[in-house]
Formats: sequence, C-alpha cells, structure tokens
Amino acid sequence: MAENSVRDFQKHNAQVTPGKNFERSGAIGPWLVTADEVGDPARLQVITRLNGTVMQQGDVSDLIFPIPELIAYISAFTPLSPGDVIATGTPEGVGSSRKPPRFLAVGDTLEVEIPGIGTLVNTVADEPALEQGDAHD
Repeated sequence: MAENSVRDFQKHNAQVTPGKNFERSGAIGPWLVTADEVGDPARLQVITRLNGTVMQQGDVSDLIFPIPELIAYISAFTPLSPGDVIATGTPEGVGSSRKPPRFLAVGDTLEVEIPGIGTLVNTVADEPALEQGDAHD
C-alpha cells in the first residue's frame, strides 16, 4: 500500500489522519496476499523508490510498532474483520524529514516493493480542478 500524505493539509490540522485519507492517495496492490502466504510479517522487507532512486529500505521488524501490537491497539477501539487493511507506515526516510525536504511532485514515479510479493508503481498526478458545486467548495 502506498499511503501517501497530503502534507499541506496536515500543516493546518492538529491530526495527521485526515491528510492520509484523500481520494486517490492510498493505492493498494499489486497483489493482496493472505497471512498464510506471508508467514512471519516481521521478516518482510519494504523498499520505496522515487523516480528509480531508493528512498527507504527496511524490514517490517524495524517499524516503530510491531504488527501484533498494532492489531491489539486498533481492535481495542474498532472491530477488525477479515479483509481489513492496516496501513503501518514506512521505514525511516520519509520525504518530509529529509534535509532538504523532498515532497512528491506531479510526474514523479513512486514504487513500493515487498520482495516476493510485488511492486506497486504509481505516477503522481495533479489533482483535478474542482467544478463549481463540488463537495469540496
């Protein structure tokens, strides 16, 4: 899953979650696999590339919160059902923390790979112009 953040929106809001829920900002794929196909998720590696350059690379075991802890925490306040997707975040190296910061731009190609599962490839597109009367007005 490429769960991209709309950082300019997040700057004006105390909560980061709304900036992660914009239309077309959370691609999933290229495959969905079941837990029995993955084995121990802590052994998986996540690699992100921006325009072919590796920007992040790390093991799921290096995430701030272990997967079982995330599941326990989330299920304490919302029911989880088969098929639900939990976005864990990515390894160290997000663009907003770089010096200088590196934000995605129209035309950039972002790849998120988990070796043995697949690579999700997306090209950043400009947001569509709003028409008068759209819900976003």
